Parts: sequence; C-alpha cells; structure tokens
Amino acid sequence: MTLTKNDVVDAVQERMNVPRKRSIEIVEILLEILKRSLESQEDVLISGFGKFCVKEKHPRKGRNPATGEDMVLDARKVVTFKCSAVLRDRINENGP
Repeated sequence: MTLTKNDVVDAVQERMNVPRKRSIEIVEILLEILKRSLESQEDVLISGFGKFCVKEKHPRKGRNPATGEDMVLDARKVVTFKCSAVLRDRINENGP
C-alpha cells in the first residue's frame, strides 16, 4: 500500500485535532520548504528519519531500447534519500 499526500493530511488532522483545511496547509508548507531547499542544492536532514540530497549525474553512454542506437544521456541532477540508523532499525524490527 502506498502512503499518499491525502493520507498524510488525514494523519495530521487526526493527531493535531485541527480542521482539514489547516492540516492541508501544514502539509503543503512542509513540502514547499523541502522542495525549495532541494532546488537550492541544500541537503535536507530530518533527525531520526533520513537525509535527502541532490546529486549530479554526469553524461553517460546509453542505448535507445527501441532502436538499439547508441546515444549519450545528458547530465542531470537527482534526489537521493538515505534513511537514518533509527529508521533502518525500526524497519528491520518489523521484518519478515
């Protein structure tokens, strides 16, 4: 099952006992802060959760899967996530 933004809004509304409109604002503000930080190439570190980083990917050789033609893939930036040891331990406690 996937956790959606709507699920997060519902959880904020329930736990903070605030109107739905306010919980939507809270979630939107948080996501906007994260987006702006990543756009500015700043890492986002959330203690006990993990770290979001923007990494540079260099141009590289690739292949068009439809034609088999060799090509060069452009440089780009990607967002990576590394979970904290606390989160990793919690996940592994509930393992198979």
